[in-house]
Amino acid sequence: MSQVLFAITPRIIIFYKSIRICLLGAFITLAIFGCSSADKKEAETPEALFERAKELEKNGRTEEAISKFQEVKNKFPYSKLAIEAELAAADVSYKEENYAEAQVAYQLFRDLHPKHPQIPLVIYQLAMSIYLQIPESIDRDLSITQSAIDIFSELINQYPDYEHVAEAKEKRLDCLKKLTEKELYITNFYLKKKNWESALVRAEGVLLNHKGLGYDDKALARASFAAARANKNDLSEKYLKQLNQDFPGSKELEEVTDKYLH
Repeated sequence: MSQVLFAITPRIIIFYKSIRICLLGAFITLAIFGCSSADKKEAETPEALFERAKELEKNGRTEEAISKFQEVKNKFPYSKLAIEAELAAADVSYKEENYAEAQVAYQLFRDLHPKHPQIPLVIYQLAMSIYLQIPESIDRDLSITQSAIDIFSELINQYPDYEHVAEAKEKRLDCLKKLTEKELYITNFYLKKKNWESALVRAEGVLLNHKGLGYDDKALARASFAAARANKNDLSEKYLKQLNQDFPGSKELEEVTDKYLH
């Protein structure tokens, strides 16, 4: 009997040791899993995601930063950081000179949050995003220029005390001048083609819609010349008289007078 107990006892001891090792392993596994779940839970908070996005932006990983900002918005739409993340994503696109993407992002933000305290800045950045897409050369498509003018005007009229109003006025004036130069470019094109009626319409359009921008002398000279060639002598004399009155001795007056003599 004692021999049997002696033989069984080591087995029991080994069995209990095995149980202790298994339990210890289970506790360690649970502890690790619990920590990792806690870390994961913490990493998925809007605050942690937002900070991660800012860190990515700081390190120049802008596409990842935008994606992370969007994740904040998508996963936590009711968080106070969701709106801030929307604006931050638009700002990153703007800083990276992705102006078309920034334009869409600012416009969407403006549509969704019209009463947000940063709306004046959003409108200014929206206008600048469009402005910076305008081609330098006037022989290119300048159709987006009017959109920039409209949004700059909105900012100036609705927020006259906003800190960037002076810059907005400067950029709007530049846009207006670009459109005026474009109209005169088209006027010259029609003059070269001897399409006098079309040239006259364009020159008169400058005088009507772009007056006082520094191009009145050119528009008057071209209107007078085109009207003369279109056999509208009274109209031609009217524009020539105004040119002589407003810009006596100007280069444009000399050129148009010389053309009449030939």
